[in-house]
Amino acid sequence: MELAHSLLLNEEAYNQLGGFQKAEFIFEWLQFLEKLLPVTSRADIRENQKKLVEQLTSLLNNSPGPPTRRLVAKNLAVLYSTGDTFSVYQTIDKCNELIRSKDDSPSYLPTKLAAVVCLGYLYKKLGRILGNSFTDTVGNVLKAMKNAESQGRYEIMLSLQNILKGLGAAAIPCHRDIYKAARSCLTDRSMAVRCAAAKCLLELQNEAVFMWSTDLDSVVTLCFKSFEGSNYDVRLAVSKLLGTVLARALTSKQPTASTRHNFRRISLEEVMELLGTGFLRGSCGFLRASGDMLKGTSSVSRDVRVGVTQAYVVFVSTLGAQWLERNFSAFLSHILDLVSQSHPKAIQNQMDAIGCRRCVSFILRATVGGLLGEKAQITAAKEICQAIWKLKKVVDAAMSDSNLETRISTTDVTASQHVLVCALQELGSLIHGLGTTAAPLLQDSSTGVLEAVISVILHPSISVRLTAAWCLRCVAVALPAYVSLLLDRCIERLSVLKSSPEAVTGYSFAVAALLGAVKHCPLGIPHGKGKVIMTVAEDLLCSASQNSRISLQRTQAGWLLIAALMTLGPAVVQHHLPRMLLLWKCIFPSSPKDLETEKTRGDSFTWQVTLEGRAGALCAIKSFVSHCAGLLTDEVVQRLLPPLPSAVDLLTQLSSIYKSYGNSLKTPSTVYRHKLYELLAVLPPKTYEGSFCAVLKELVTDLTVPDSQIDASTFLLPPLCHENDLLLLGPLLQETDHRFIEEQLLLGNSIAGGSLEYDPYSIYEKVAKGDSVPKPLPPVLSVISAATRLFGVIFSHVAESHRLQVLEQLLNSIKQTKGSRQQIVQLNVVSAFSTSLKHLANCKGSLGPEEVRRSALTLVMGALESNNPLLRCAAAECLARLAQVVSDSAFTAGLAQVSFDKLKCARDVVSRTGHSLALGCLYRYLGGIGSTQHLNACVGILYTLSQDSTSPDVQAWALHSLSLIVDLAGPLYHVHVEPTLSLVLMLLLTVPPAYAEVHQSLGRCLNALITTLGPELQGSSMTVSALRTSCLLGCAVMQDNPDCLVQAQAIACLQQLHMFAPRHVNLSSLVSCLCEILLDNSVLVNLCSSYLLLRRAVVACLRQLVQREAAEVSEYAVALVKESREDFTPDVNIREIGLEGALLGLLDKELDQRLCQDIKETLTHMLTSMAVEKLSFWLKLCKDVLAASADFNTVASLDTTQEEETAKVDDASVLTSDSDERFHPFSNPRWPTRVFAAECVCKIISQCENAGSAHFDITLAQERKQRDSRDDFLVLHLADLIRMAFMAATDHSDQLRLSGLQTLLIVVRKFAAVPEPEFPGHVILEQYQANVGAALRPAFAPETPPDVTAKACQVCSAWIASGVVSDLNDLRRVHQLLVSSLVKVQAGKEAQSQQYNESTSTMEILAVLKAWAEVYIVAVEKQKNQSDAHIHCLKTANSAEESYRDVTSSASGLLDLVQMDLGTLSKLWLAALQDFALLTLPSEYASQLPAEGGTFYTAETIENARPHYYNSWALILYATALWLTSTGFIVVDPDEGVNNLSRPVTPTTMCQDSSTRPLVKSPEDVNTDRFHLILGVSVEFLCSPRSDAAMENIIACLRALQTLFDVPWPRSKIGGDQLYTIPCAMQLSNTAKVIKPVDMPKFC
Repeated sequence: MELAHSLLLNEEAYNQLGGFQKAEFIFEWLQFLEKLLPVTSRADIRENQKKLVEQLTSLLNNSPGPPTRRLVAKNLAVLYSTGDTFSVYQTIDKCNELIRSKDDSPSYLPTKLAAVVCLGYLYKKLGRILGNSFTDTVGNVLKAMKNAESQGRYEIMLSLQNILKGLGAAAIPCHRDIYKAARSCLTDRSMAVRCAAAKCLLELQNEAVFMWSTDLDSVVTLCFKSFEGSNYDVRLAVSKLLGTVLARALTSKQPTASTRHNFRRISLEEVMELLGTGFLRGSCGFLRASGDMLKGTSSVSRDVRVGVTQAYVVFVSTLGAQWLERNFSAFLSHILDLVSQSHPKAIQNQMDAIGCRRCVSFILRATVGGLLGEKAQITAAKEICQAIWKLKKVVDAAMSDSNLETRISTTDVTASQHVLVCALQELGSLIHGLGTTAAPLLQDSSTGVLEAVISVILHPSISVRLTAAWCLRCVAVALPAYVSLLLDRCIERLSVLKSSPEAVTGYSFAVAALLGAVKHCPLGIPHGKGKVIMTVAEDLLCSASQNSRISLQRTQAGWLLIAALMTLGPAVVQHHLPRMLLLWKCIFPSSPKDLETEKTRGDSFTWQVTLEGRAGALCAIKSFVSHCAGLLTDEVVQRLLPPLPSAVDLLTQLSSIYKSYGNSLKTPSTVYRHKLYELLAVLPPKTYEGSFCAVLKELVTDLTVPDSQIDASTFLLPPLCHENDLLLLGPLLQETDHRFIEEQLLLGNSIAGGSLEYDPYSIYEKVAKGDSVPKPLPPVLSVISAATRLFGVIFSHVAESHRLQVLEQLLNSIKQTKGSRQQIVQLNVVSAFSTSLKHLANCKGSLGPEEVRRSALTLVMGALESNNPLLRCAAAECLARLAQVVSDSAFTAGLAQVSFDKLKCARDVVSRTGHSLALGCLYRYLGGIGSTQHLNACVGILYTLSQDSTSPDVQAWALHSLSLIVDLAGPLYHVHVEPTLSLVLMLLLTVPPAYAEVHQSLGRCLNALITTLGPELQGSSMTVSALRTSCLLGCAVMQDNPDCLVQAQAIACLQQLHMFAPRHVNLSSLVSCLCEILLDNSVLVNLCSSYLLLRRAVVACLRQLVQREAAEVSEYAVALVKESREDFTPDVNIREIGLEGALLGLLDKELDQRLCQDIKETLTHMLTSMAVEKLSFWLKLCKDVLAASADFNTVASLDTTQEEETAKVDDASVLTSDSDERFHPFSNPRWPTRVFAAECVCKIISQCENAGSAHFDITLAQERKQRDSRDDFLVLHLADLIRMAFMAATDHSDQLRLSGLQTLLIVVRKFAAVPEPEFPGHVILEQYQANVGAALRPAFAPETPPDVTAKACQVCSAWIASGVVSDLNDLRRVHQLLVSSLVKVQAGKEAQSQQYNESTSTMEILAVLKAWAEVYIVAVEKQKNQSDAHIHCLKTANSAEESYRDVTSSASGLLDLVQMDLGTLSKLWLAALQDFALLTLPSEYASQLPAEGGTFYTAETIENARPHYYNSWALILYATALWLTSTGFIVVDPDEGVNNLSRPVTPTTMCQDSSTRPLVKSPEDVNTDRFHLILGVSVEFLCSPRSDAAMENIIACLRALQTLFDVPWPRSKIGGDQLYTIPCAMQLSNTAKVIKPVDMPKFC
């Protein structure tokens, strides 16, 4: 291949090659030429131009493949643009001549296509230089299109796009002709042609004014028609065209004089009406649509509606965030109107309504959630709230107006439900995304967000009530402070309004949703709430029978509350378990006889209530088993079991009950089945093995005689297929940005997808990954899903003889049905059987004898030849799992032989695809299957199938299967690598780009081959070099492919190559390619490609690259921008903010969590590698992100005393010094991005710490900076660090406040000792004391969450202990904050906030006590050090007296400050230590713990409180020891033993009964108790320190003991008693063993 690297084609070398090698050689030469021409001198080009043109044009006649013809065209265009243009007309004429040729044979087609592509690139590059020749060319191309097949039409459209791009306004004479041709192509039967036509028209609208003026209506109608029967790529391309044209029409300026006479200005209302027409009526005319609607048939196909939905998003994205802010009111009104009563036919049934609601929610999420910053989102939320209030008034008027003439019909009330559902969902999503930054929105009484949401909880529609409850859950997750408040409010309303059916269901939904939110709130809710809710639930269940009008609602509400309560976990549930088990026991009849009696009584309504209640009970137990596994002791399981047989008996009787009482029981009985199946699936199978036969019989009936005729393959099968195999089935089954709306196109016309109203019990469950709202499926479908799962469990546990009967029954059921029903039954049966094989494989079970295998094989083979590609895919996986379970090489070989025989004789696509995939799947679970002969046979057959150009599907499946074999065959495959690579390259160079699925499979094959070769690719032998070149060539072909998923494959392959052979991958071109995809704003949304999988591939590749070569990657990205290529227009200024800044910007806009995580990791690697070298750059990036939306009002709103006013002015001046900057590279970044920026600041400090001491020494830093101005040191940026920490610590977002305080803590610790060179005796941080004080003050406000206050206490103690501030008056500012916290602690448990769990109060109290302990320890140590220094001074010179006085004043002053509260503190410290001592007792002593809890924890929250004690005890212990020794163990509190802060347990009353407790203890007893407490805690810890014990805790503990022994009384105590001496000696030897050598000096 090296011979191909020359300016002119090496014809001698070329002629010596074989057929396919020639194509490879040509491509390699063209690739090299593309890189060489731009850097070759003009003189050299002119010298060789004639020969080069001849060589390139001669290639046109050689039938070049798609990638080759594109490169020929590009090179010709570059050649003429840099060399002479005199012969370009000859080339154009030659191309036109080739196009005009009458030869229509397939062999001549590539030549014609190459000529078409050539013309496009020539005009794109040379444009107007070519004069008027374009009219003939365009005419010729358009004429050729009339007889062209799909490939021709595809290439002609793309070529016309290039011609238009190059000519610009000069092409106006041809615009109408091109427009006319593109119109017909936009509705072409080939999807690739439609995409190309959309791109051509998108280019045309840049200059063709008529498209967005006079012909706008017809363009819009045309786009609607194009959506019909479209695929995902067409919808992306056409929606981009439609959205862009409409945006252009709206924003176009005054036209020129020549076009003014036929130009009309269009308003926003008209644009919205046009889009609304497509959404509501589809692609047909108004009259026809109206006719269809009158007949009751909706004419809007789902793909049109989904396409128009995407066009709405493109339209708004094109106009931008500012436009949306200004026009949000009108936009919201229109979008919500799409599902309002104004268009009743669009939402005439539930399926249509759910589909439309999804589309509306998607539009709002993608625009409001994706484009707007936080402030604009708050404004949007207020607007949505207003819309909810308006609808609420309409409903109120309808429900209350008694005048029949004016009363609005109930249909209007129900029609408003869909608008409310969409509005509430978006409001919930907005608040959820805003997090605690939404606090001002909820506090704004004029908007009344909570009032609005709670008011619609009573709406007549269940959908609205559920969505309002979900909205409250979003509020609770975003703002944990509201959880308890909302729970109280909803419980109170539920109790007051329990006679109203709407109130009972609505408020129970709300309470259940809020309970589901608690697990997402780390601060929790008060423990007592569980008891209240359990009481309410019991009351509802007990009173259900009192009033038949609301018995159904009360029954559902009672069980829903119990089920939701289970999500709070074992700590809460264990207290209510007996009551719940009693309710569970009572809900089912105690014997079969009672059930028979039940059947003879009652009517359809009472059965409806009964089934609802029992389904609810089943759900509650399932919730208990799922969330409280720790409570499932043998005893509890035994109490759960008795009602199960009765529940199964009822299951078997359901059909007869249903027949007796009519249709009204259909849904309740289906729901009951579903809930019972779900419960049995999570219980251990042994617990109900007596019911296996009965349940299995019902399962078989459900699977083979389903109630629904809906094809459920798209939700049943994907979990059973391997995720890699799903790639074969197109983008709809893959993750995309549009999955939320595209999903409905998968499910067929009878179902639009899941929705909350189908299963209210899902409201408290965790949402599935990627969903913003739960989407349970309709009961008829979810029962099948649950049946398949349970079948898998039971089938793997029944006897082998029973398995045969079941399989035969299933096979007979499939045979007896016909047509579409047969496919549904087959689908259900294969899903169930596949699940059972999964279970058998996991538990290493066997399937059974030969008869069972035979039946199983018949079942799977039938599905392997199904018309449904998804079922074929699942069957191939099932076949492989069958082989895995049987685990017999002869059986496996037989399976493979069946597929071989079938593939040799079958000619139909279905058999060939199914069996080819089966061969690959067999390898997945069984490795090489042993023999080389078998591998050769597989590879041979798949080679043949992959070259079947008559069927792209067969090619794609065969190549995918081949990729599995390459990946899994291991070293056996090495002999096949070369031929396989040649095959892959040949197909890449010849398969038309329209067959994207084939190219994707080729990409997977290439990736597998690279992995197989692995590190061998680094080799230098001729063979390895040729293989490596072929791999790189394949990647280059895929990179140029127009399909995004193929490009993603190319990037994945290059990533693999870079890992195995980094020297051979051109990093510069790879980074350029990645940046073009990621940062080019010419592609659709938010900075980058609209294909999620492509973005993921790019960022994953970048993440790997920066781990090795971060600096190079960063430089190449900036260099790319400096080249200023005309086809690359980045949306961000990379020159200023670099790739790092661009990635931060992308992180802020990206909504996919996995991608965000990858971006963070990429940035972290870059920071680790380069932060020290590019310190100013990184700090500026972080500062820009934090400052872009910093709210400085926080400082101004603080309560400050008069003496602090000056500090406030200082803060404001420091912190707003550059707030007047007009430009911020980051506009309104969201709080997660700002939190990440604050975390980056901490990482930068850590990196600088590892880099050298100059970063923390201002004198040294300044000296080195003077020597070399390029040097940069962290200490020189201290003002910025403080400023960033302040901005973060005073934000509305609690998460950001925590990050800001952590940053401040690190800054204080790292810079506390850095002296200020200009003012000897002072430190550099001293000048920032006002800023530190201002950053800390808001954290001590009453409404601040406890975790923020706890972190602020840590910063306070670090600041005071650091010794930065020596002046007592200055120190008092921060000291006062700790004093205020101490007052709060003294107030006791009763005064603690009831907003959060009691353990948060423990956390806050211990943080306060630990902070005081640290301050006290430092004060004592400083005084001791200074008194030692004083003694030394007295010995040396009396003249030191004066200076000593100055130094000691600050130490004694600090001690004086603490001394004022030491009496209180000492009691609290002792109480905390006693709590800790109790908590460290082994579990067998649990019965001796105080029933009501300790001083600072409650018995119910003991487990949550434990970590907080472990975090704080050591410093408190040391401080207590210091206090006791400072008094010499001689001061005893006169109240000791009588009354200790009114607390239940005191250090002197540990484990004593109140009746035996003496009223007053002697000082000796009190001292002994205290001594025992400190010594006991120390010995317990040091005798068995955990391996993860912090060194700080060990040191503090040892110092406490050392301090203790400094005083005579404890020494005499310990010295005189072996009981103390031996444990002390043991603990010291144990401690010495666990201490690392580096820490030994501290220990000594």
